[in-house]
Amino acid sequence: MLLKLENINKSFLNPNGNIKRDVLKDLNLELDKAEIISITGPSGSGKTTLLNLIALFDKADNGNIVFNSENISDYSENQINNYRNRKIGFVFQQHNLLPQLSLLENILLPALISDESKEVYQERAEKLMKFWGVDNLRNQKPSELSGGECQRAAIIRALINNPDLLLADEPTGALDEENAAELMNLIHKINKELDLAIILVTHDLFIAEKCDKIYNLKNGKLSIK
Repeated sequence: MLLKLENINKSFLNPNGNIKRDVLKDLNLELDKAEIISITGPSGSGKTTLLNLIALFDKADNGNIVFNSENISDYSENQINNYRNRKIGFVFQQHNLLPQLSLLENILLPALISDESKEVYQERAEKLMKFWGVDNLRNQKPSELSGGECQRAAIIRALINNPDLLLADEPTGALDEENAAELMNLIHKINKELDLAIILVTHDLFIAEKCDKIYNLKNGKLSIK
């Protein structure tokens, strides 16, 4: 078992601070190593909130998040930074590449805050760029790349630290059908080759059905489809 969420609750107050909206309610989830699951659900159901809690970008009101048999719910700031830098990768719907940097420079950004050598990162980047078919675009800037190429670069950046878990929030949402299918094929391939666990949020059932399990998030709880 890689990840376990136990009775997670999360609510938000409205801008006036007088009305509480319950988003996640006693939510439970288990994820095995090398498993790939999708999470679907209506807009506003809390899918991104769930990923943010797993990534420790936000904190649950109560409940436990257990990663590799360790409760990470009350991690210190240093522990959180180490967890994000070493254990997980995060991919957003928008690639969030820095426009002034080349594809390779964007990929190597995590190296700036790592204690590993730049040579190690360079070697990983070379292998991943070749795997994802963008090694010939290393010096191109985001404005010179297609949407699919930018998203591949964003995924490589998320993988550069050799994480155990990849969190992907609508990674194909901005892509056309052909590029989305191609990206998913590569995600599946790297899932198998690296024994990488993946949680993928998507509104596209065609994409969801390519995962090992499909969960639906509704009324604050997950149910398997």
